[in-house]
Amino acid sequence: MNTMFKLIGTKSNMTQIWKGDIMVPVTILKMAEGSDLSVLTENALVNVAGITKGHGFAGVVKRHDFHGGPKTHGQKNRFRAPGSIGNTAAQRVIPGLRMAGHMGVIRVTIKNLKVVEVKPESREVYLRGAVPGPKKGRIEISA
Repeated sequence: MNTMFKLIGTKSNMTQIWKGDIMVPVTILKMAEGSDLSVLTENALVNVAGITKGHGFAGVVKRHDFHGGPKTHGQKNRFRAPGSIGNTAAQRVIPGLRMAGHMGVIRVTIKNLKVVEVKPESREVYLRGAVPGPKKGRIEISA
């Protein structure tokens, strides 16, 4: 498959199907009306782009996997706090420091997802693995 293409669709849901005696985790994509699904073949590798789920304002534990402070030894309300943010010599916050803030709603491209099955009659494409975004989110498939 050496032709370039771009297909637009929406993410339907994640499930699992059986191929022979092997269970395969798949994401079902519902392609747009008029999409040419003949360019997709089984076992082809495609790139999938979408907008990730939004998580709103997230703290450092959720956003950057900080482990938080101790629960004992005199700590009262520092369980999910970031801790120290730098030394005293700089007298400023260093740019790029990981802090709490808005999380999600960014464009992400997942490369080399395998096409498990294509159903042209129902305009469905089954991809192995996870695809970014919420259900009914806009997805672009390209190669």
